[in-house]
Amino acid sequence: MTDALALDVAVQRFLDDLTPMLTEIYRSIPGQDPAMAARDAVSEAFDLVCACIDADSLATDPELWALLKVFGPRLDSPLLRASPTDLRASRLLKGRSDWLEQPSSMFGILAGVDARDGGDRADRYREDALRVAYLVIALDSHPGRTELQAIERFRLALIAVIGAGQPGSPTDAEHRTTTGAAEATDAVVPVAPDDPGPARPLPELMAELDDLVGLEPVKEEVRLVTALLEVGQMRAERDLPALETSRHLIFTGNPGTGKTTVARLLAQIYRTLGVVDKGHLVETDRAGLVAGYVGQTATKVTAVFDRADGGVLLIDEAYALVRGSEQDFGREAIDTIVKLVEDRRERTVVIAAGYPDEMHLFVDANPGLTSRFPRTIQFPDYTTDELTGIFTSMCERAQYHLGEDAVARVRALIDAAPRTKGFGNGRMVRNLFEAAVAQQARRIVEVDDPTDEQLLTLLPVDLPGDLPTDADVIVADAAVADAAEPAEPA
Repeated sequence: MTDALALDVAVQRFLDDLTPMLTEIYRSIPGQDPAMAARDAVSEAFDLVCACIDADSLATDPELWALLKVFGPRLDSPLLRASPTDLRASRLLKGRSDWLEQPSSMFGILAGVDARDGGDRADRYREDALRVAYLVIALDSHPGRTELQAIERFRLALIAVIGAGQPGSPTDAEHRTTTGAAEATDAVVPVAPDDPGPARPLPELMAELDDLVGLEPVKEEVRLVTALLEVGQMRAERDLPALETSRHLIFTGNPGTGKTTVARLLAQIYRTLGVVDKGHLVETDRAGLVAGYVGQTATKVTAVFDRADGGVLLIDEAYALVRGSEQDFGREAIDTIVKLVEDRRERTVVIAAGYPDEMHLFVDANPGLTSRFPRTIQFPDYTTDELTGIFTSMCERAQYHLGEDAVARVRALIDAAPRTKGFGNGRMVRNLFEAAVAQQARRIVEVDDPTDEQLLTLLPVDLPGDLPTDADVIVADAAVADAAEPAEPA
């Protein structure tokens, strides 16, 4: 299918969905001619395509020829029966990218009607419009960050309007703190490699990404990776030259910043886009890759890749493979990883994770790693507000109540933690929550016939004097278990 034909098909789908929706709405508006719906729908599609072409301020010949072929027959304008040179001279597309910065009035009308009667008009517009937008981007042989970011801002703006119009839907801040808390801890959710479940729709996966607490720079990078894959897929469908981009990634950041969660989500995105077959995530580290005897390390690494076949392999603290003496087998593991990454590049995606200052040790350990891991995504530490929100949402999920004084105490503890290498982020907050629950249990067992309110309330006294470590939580859990056991007879 040629570029112009593929765009024409997507535009026609946009018009086929939009025109009857507008016709229905126009009929309900006094003085509005329903016959104008088809014309207005074409104008909307034209504005969208022009804005996408102008997103990088570079209107290429393939983009302009497609615009002429798609809209020349649909719009009565001599200019649209001209040439790319004529279009450039007319400055028709100058400043058109501004159209993407906020949803159109037409989209606002669709979302408003949906909010009134519960329809899905705005969702259908969004789906069709984004398909058109990505096809325009695919016309460019080298899609750039600027145009991909413009389309992503457009997508988020449409979602925001749809969400604002849904009665009873939580606010953005509420939604992020109630749905993103578990993810922030990097807690492992078991996934059976041989049964990853059905592929999920891409909009659903992107919505899950949007809902994660904080991590805005990470989300932007994941969206760009996803957009590049979508555009590459569209180019492949039309036998256009493939976009040369590596799917393997470096994740850098402190513990508890959501690296595992994002890796798991990426695995599902990769599956939905056809990059991998299964979309499961396998996690490992130095201990899972390096053996203690000659000849065993390569076998061990291969076994891990076999488990990750068709999915994503996450190597945590990958730089640890470089440490050790000349007799250490970490270097052998790295050499084997490089070979398998190349041999299985169509089947398995690898993500190497670790502290920012040390990941260069891993990349520099073998000349083949630099080209195979060209993109690094930095995971920032969470802010005090985000960590406090994570803590309160953990309480809500466990049906614990927090008074204002307790919330203030949580904030003070988080603020007092030094933001140095190894800062625990979500893991630290999880430890704090578990320590508070343990202390509350100690307090409650001393109360005769406690009320439901007492059982479900965390007080400032339940919060520790200092932030607990993992070891503190283990000890606290054991103490709670002991307190709950009946005393043995003398």
